[in-house]
Formats: sequence, structure tokens, C-alpha cells
Amino acid sequence: MVPAGVNPANDCRCPITSDFWNISLLALPPYAPELNPVENIWQFLRHNFLSHQVWNTYDDILAACRDTWNKLMQMPERIASIAQHKWIQTVIG
Repeated sequence: MVPAGVNPANDCRCPITSDFWNISLLALPPYAPELNPVENIWQFLRHNFLSHQVWNTYDDILAACRDTWNKLMQMPERIASIAQHKWIQTVIG
């Protein structure tokens, strides 16, 4: 079994071409959720919308997740502020 974040292939190449100069790859440690902006978004959703609740059915869970996602999509500024890290700007300069 290969641990998460490890690719045993030695011939991996970056798929980014000159068409994608606005993308920067950052090497992150294998396990560092605090450095992953998406993890911060999930934490925001759990703390503000999905915590301290019990759902009776699977459909109730899906409805809660759907409603939460729709609320999040109405907050683009919040998403940017949660996912933005000052250290990233320092690294990609």
C-alpha cells in the first residue's frame, strides 16, 4: 500500500505548459492539513454549519451538505479570506 501523498513513479512530469503561467506548484509535507487551503474551508463549514447536529436519514445529511454548499457559494469573499495564506505569497513571490 502506498501512503497518501507519495507517488512511487519516478517519471512523473508536471503537466503545466506555457499556457498556464498563472499556476504555481508548491511542495507540501505529506501530512499538513493546516497548510492546505481546502482543509481550512472544510473546517469553516464544520464549525459554522454542520457541527452539533444529528440527521435522521442519509437524505437529511445530503440536504444539509447541499444547503451548506449553496450558502458557501454565496460568500466568495469569505472563501478567499479563508483560503488565502500570506506564506503562499512569500513562497511564490
